[in-house]
Amino acid sequence: MTTAAATTIKARQRPGDRIFSSATVISGSLILAMLAAVAIFLLVESLPAFVAGPDDFSGDVTNFWSYVGPLVFGTIYSAVLALLMAVPVAIGIALFISHFAPRKLAQGLGYLVDLLAAVPSVVFGLWGIGVLAPLVQPFYTTIVDWFGWFTPLAGPASGTGRTIFTVSIVLAVMILPIITAICREIFLQTPLLHEEAALALGATRWEMIRMAVLPFGLPGIISASMLGLGRALGETMAVAMVLSPSPEVIFQLLTAQNSNTIAANIALNFPEAHGVGVNILLATGLVLFIVTLLVNMLARVIINSRKAFSGAN
Repeated sequence: MTTAAATTIKARQRPGDRIFSSATVISGSLILAMLAAVAIFLLVESLPAFVAGPDDFSGDVTNFWSYVGPLVFGTIYSAVLALLMAVPVAIGIALFISHFAPRKLAQGLGYLVDLLAAVPSVVFGLWGIGVLAPLVQPFYTTIVDWFGWFTPLAGPASGTGRTIFTVSIVLAVMILPIITAICREIFLQTPLLHEEAALALGATRWEMIRMAVLPFGLPGIISASMLGLGRALGETMAVAMVLSPSPEVIFQLLTAQNSNTIAANIALNFPEAHGVGVNILLATGLVLFIVTLLVNMLARVIINSRKAFSGAN
């Protein structure tokens, strides 16, 4: 074999290819740099909060961890409740748009879902205070009367309807369009041959969806759910406007006092904070940052473990 034949021949790279390749590398590196910068800033500013004494906190709080514990609980509690309510409805809407609705109706519903995602959170907060809370308050009283023996539904029921369960409903409505839009696009990408094969074997439309569409779209459903959960974990204004916060871990869903969330607590207390109080709020932001990061990492692990069974391969 001659030296010329053994030499690897490389294609000539065009200037546009080099520019595009460099731009993608710079963009990816910039995202990592920004994420690292945010994490370093929060960590540095949070150090005084970790060693703060009881005099730096209000109420009966003695240290930072007893301060942030109820906030973490309230954040995860309300977000998980919202996710449990939103995901089944979002999947149903996405399946209706992608496989049941006529084309013109599906296009209109798709535009409506996308438009709902653009509504500001403060509008949802106003809707929660002015419409939803007074509407559901009588139902809360009935639920407490009937199922008050169950701890999460124990009373006394809130007289205003501004409870953590109301907040969860508002959050569910807020994350519903995000999950629906992603699930809709995933379901539309299901290989047509898979659907036709299931129907040719005598499956009904629902059986075809259960055997072909849902297994194919499961990683996308998980991704959409985690994206919606991230939105619910970090939501601020709607929660701050609707919730009646308390610095305690409260499992009851329908009472007047409820555990606050991290984001809402920062929004409510930051204007008056000074000195170590600012560091304490930034430290709670660091905790929220870590919780959100762990949620996304868990979602990625689940998606990777299910990739071989998704039908996409």
